[in-house]
Amino acid sequence: MIERVPLKMAAKEQIRGNIGILLVCYLIVLVFSLGICLLMPIAGGLIVIIIYPSFYMGITMIFLNLTEGVKPKVEDLFKGFNFFGKALWLSILINVFVFLWLLLLIVPGIIKMLSYSMSYYILAENPEMSALEALNRSKEIMHGHKKDLFILFWSFFWWFLLGSVTLGIAYIYVWPYLIATVTNFYKAIKDGTDGAEEVIIKEREPAFFPYETS
Repeated sequence: MIERVPLKMAAKEQIRGNIGILLVCYLIVLVFSLGICLLMPIAGGLIVIIIYPSFYMGITMIFLNLTEGVKPKVEDLFKGFNFFGKALWLSILINVFVFLWLLLLIVPGIIKMLSYSMSYYILAENPEMSALEALNRSKEIMHGHKKDLFILFWSFFWWFLLGSVTLGIAYIYVWPYLIATVTNFYKAIKDGTDGAEEVIIKEREPAFFPYETS
């Protein structure tokens, strides 16, 4: 079982002094998304869906750097566009497979979201991988850790409640705190898996419904 407290303590130290620049990065994504939708009401939503995975990859890379003590920079946000095709395809794969599981029941859909949750981190650290390989690798390292991550998310309940009662102001701190903690969770399970054994990843279609076991 992954201990939550050390992950959270590390996250607090990592975002200390970096809240301002992280807020700027989030605002860039928000303003871009809203601006596109307002300027192009019909096509804007589709454009945001296509572009957002690259921004998300950039944010992922920023938080991975934070775990290594690297200060974030605004230009780092746009490095995710180096993964444009793979990030978009990964987003499509995750949404399609989660949707298929949600057709069964809510719980299997949530389990699959947890299972695929490390995909962007893996792709960011392994740019030679395909989106499908990153997704499959996420399933592998999350095996036995989905409950840990679920509990970790629930441990932020009161923080999200604080964000709601402050009309979103507290989210300026809560969101970076959460993402930094989840990033530390990824590093913890990755380090616990990598080195223990070499995992050979093959290009394959993730199975779903009763035949998928992880």
